[in-house]
Amino acid sequence: MTQPMLLALGALVLTTAAAQAQVPAPEVQIAGAVQAAPADQRATATVVGFGTDGKHTVLRKGTGFLVCLADDPKQENFSVACYHKDLEPFMARGRELAAAGTKGRGPAEDLRYKEIAAGTLVMPKEPRLTTIVQGSGFDAAAGTVADSYTRWVIYTPGATPESTGLPTTPGPGAPWLMFPGTPGAHIMISPARPK
Repeated sequence: MTQPMLLALGALVLTTAAAQAQVPAPEVQIAGAVQAAPADQRATATVVGFGTDGKHTVLRKGTGFLVCLADDPKQENFSVACYHKDLEPFMARGRELAAAGTKGRGPAEDLRYKEIAAGTLVMPKEPRLTTIVQGSGFDAAAGTVADSYTRWVIYTPGATPESTGLPTTPGPGAPWLMFPGTPGAHIMISPARPK
C-alpha cells in the first residue's frame, strides 16, 4: 500500500473510532429517551438507541406499551421521541429505509405508504400518539433537557379534514392534519416555542 492510501485508511479508522466513542452509555441513552414519556410510563418503556457501531439497537426491552427512541449522537441538538408500540413496525421500517438512504418524505416518496397499501406493513387503524422532546442538550445526572420543547403527533390513518374538522396547514400553536387521507395521516400539535 502507498503512504497516501495508508494515511487515508488510518484517518478512516480514527474517524470511525471517534464516531463510536461519541455514542453515550446505554443508561445515559435510556435516561434521555424516556424524557418524552409520561413519568408513570418511563420505567416500563422499551428503548431503542445506538450501539457502539452507531446502529439502532434495543437498549431495553420494556413491559409497557411505549417505545422510546434515544437521541442520535450524530445530530447536534437533543431530540427524543416516545410512541405507542403499535407504531413500531412503521417507525422501524422508517429507520431501516433512512439507513439505506431510501426514505422519502410524504406519501409519494415514502415506500412505507406503498407497503401499507399492499398489506406488507402493518399500521394501526386507531389513533396512536407520538411525543417528541427537543432541546439544546441533556444533563443525564440531573435528568433535565436544556431549552426543552415538546410537540405531539397523533397518527390517525386515513383521516381527512372532513373526518376531523382540522385544517391541512399549520397555524400558530394550533393542531393541523398532515398527509390527509393516507395511511400515515397525522395530527400535528406544535405549541409556540418558548422565547
